[in-house]
Amino acid sequence: MPTFHAVVWIDHQEAHVMQFDHDHVQAQRIKSRSHHKHQGKPHETVGLFSEVAVALAGAHEILLTGPGLARDQFRDWCKSNQTSVANAVVDSVASDHPTDPQIVAMARKYFKKFDQMGLDPALV
Repeated sequence: MPTFHAVVWIDHQEAHVMQFDHDHVQAQRIKSRSHHKHQGKPHETVGLFSEVAVALAGAHEILLTGPGLARDQFRDWCKSNQTSVANAVVDSVASDHPTDPQIVAMARKYFKKFDQMGLDPALV
């Protein structure tokens, strides 16, 4: 279900990819295949990052969230490997471990403000 907005909560063990519109949410959980804990080394994250990028195909605006460095490492990986996903990333916001409904609620609030800023003539 490609939609306009997507939010990704990501750490080095898993990612929660949620694409949503006004009425619907499609959630997908992607687990890392690495058995190492909290290492975040490039060879350990490539598989996870690749799967997340595939899940985000077609999203126009993507918000990244999560604890630690994984969200920024994912953005950097996308700049080198999946430029269409990297170009759709609008921001990276730190967060702990919210539930999926909390993540979507936070993203809806973020995108509402983000979209309103785009309509503000003072910012054009």
